[in-house]
Amino acid sequence: MAPPQEPVLRVVKGDLSTEELAALVAVVSARNAAAAHAAARATTRRPRSEWGHPARAHRTSHRFGPDAWRRSAWA
Repeated sequence: MAPPQEPVLRVVKGDLSTEELAALVAVVSARNAAAAHAAARATTRRPRSEWGHPARAHRTSHRFGPDAWRRSAWA
């Protein structure tokens, strides 16, 4: 059996109904989940798409010859 832990949330003043307490817990947990998601997303980096890379804007003129259609995409 695990030792009892301290409560995460404590109502200090007022008399909450069961519904009000459930709403408070839902809001606090949603806010914590959003903060955790934002922190996790900030630490992971997605690879940059090559389609929007600025180097693709600097293209040379079309070259003629065998396999020219293939080389035209990367020239």
